[in-house]
Amino acid sequence: MSQVSICLLSEAGADPGALSILAERWGLVADEQATMALVLTPERLELRKRDEPKLGGIYVDFVSGTLAHRRKFGGGRGEAVAKAVGIKKGYLPRVVDATAGLGRDAFVLAALGCHVQMLERNPVVAALLDDGLRRGYQDGEIGPWLRERLTLLHASSLTALTEIDPRPEVVYLDPMYPHRQKSALVKKEMRVFQSLVGADEDADGLLAPARALATKRVVVKRPDYAEPLAGVAAPAAVTTKSHRFDIYPPLV
Repeated sequence: MSQVSICLLSEAGADPGALSILAERWGLVADEQATMALVLTPERLELRKRDEPKLGGIYVDFVSGTLAHRRKFGGGRGEAVAKAVGIKKGYLPRVVDATAGLGRDAFVLAALGCHVQMLERNPVVAALLDDGLRRGYQDGEIGPWLRERLTLLHASSLTALTEIDPRPEVVYLDPMYPHRQKSALVKKEMRVFQSLVGADEDADGLLAPARALATKRVVVKRPDYAEPLAGVAAPAAVTTKSHRFDIYPPLV
């Protein structure tokens, strides 16, 4: 994977030596002038946009906050993403999430019992995911099942999808797409993420290898106003108020 230049900062109370280890592991080049910064705090790893400090830090948290609430009080198997991947009583598919991002949908599926392998090509996002997984694995409540069901592979899906073995039942795709919503969370995360990774301009190239890998279906999450991925109409979809989950059969 190619190296990425980013500002690396360590807050008081964090292990200063951990930053160099982090940079070496993920192929990060320290750049004090970079707008984007990876910040090691005593609690976690955060991504910050230095010229917009009010946006705060972006980080992965599987233990508390929004995802904990969604796990405990969300729709469970009634959630749209669960319906889309085909979860039923007695059927929990193995899933490859080929565009992991901050891992939210992957975590929801893992919490419902699926084994999910996350793929993330951007080394900064992969570092955030790895940090979130490390803390999640150590948690007394979710750690035992999280270690078993949710894993991370730092790789480009464009190549990794042709190499994964054994084949999963489901490949899940949620490529970056410009959002129209003006909610504070979307604005904050999209602005930080777009600054870091830009749009997934090669996302159309994921559909064919995903359909070649999956044995049951490919699920593509799209904003309701977006064109289908690669211009290929889906024969089925699960829809919500703002999104749809396009469902494609595998390529035989």
